[in-house]
Amino acid sequence: MRIRPISPDRLVAELTELLSRATPPGRLRVAVDGAPAAGPDDLAAALVEPLRAAGRPVLHVRAADFLRPASTRLEHGRTNPDAYYAGWTDETGLRREVLDPAGPDGSGRLLPSLWDPVADRSSRAGYVDLPPGGVVLVSGALLLGGGLPFDVTVHLVLSPAALARRTDPEQRWTLPAFTRYADEVDPASFADVVVRADDPRHPALVEG
Repeated sequence: MRIRPISPDRLVAELTELLSRATPPGRLRVAVDGAPAAGPDDLAAALVEPLRAAGRPVLHVRAADFLRPASTRLEHGRTNPDAYYAGWTDETGLRREVLDPAGPDGSGRLLPSLWDPVADRSSRAGYVDLPPGGVVLVSGALLLGGGLPFDVTVHLVLSPAALARRTDPEQRWTLPAFTRYADEVDPASFADVVVRADDPRHPALVEG
């Protein structure tokens, strides 16, 4: 295993090149997975324009816009790490509205968001048509443990110390969920791209 330091700009450039070369049937379904402190949403957002410049239509979908209703999500309290780990994201909705339509036999008609967690109601978003050859970037936490059908997986990993240091104090109750994720799923062992993100200014690619 080799750790290769890389600048944030170069990371985006190399990921853009990798994703631009990938041509599965239908559309390319990409997971950008990591704890919020690792910035998966930011990395996915940074890939949108470079991919478009490379000629690939792109839709960025945040897993945070596919949460279950509060009545289900918070059934065991607002700060239950086990519920956060296993029951916050509506994986069925994400598969139905995004990943399956983007798959080899899918229609390409994708829903960019399903639920508004603040208003606790449907986001009422309109469907978006992603043409063949397009890329859907799904960013968020705990994406790789449930068998969701991604074509390329990018995992942003933080050391336990960095995760604790960079997690918002109000969200530190989630830390046991990420410890469990690392132990039970171990996404760093199988993701297509693994990025060490302890310092956002100095990421590093894990190779080999």
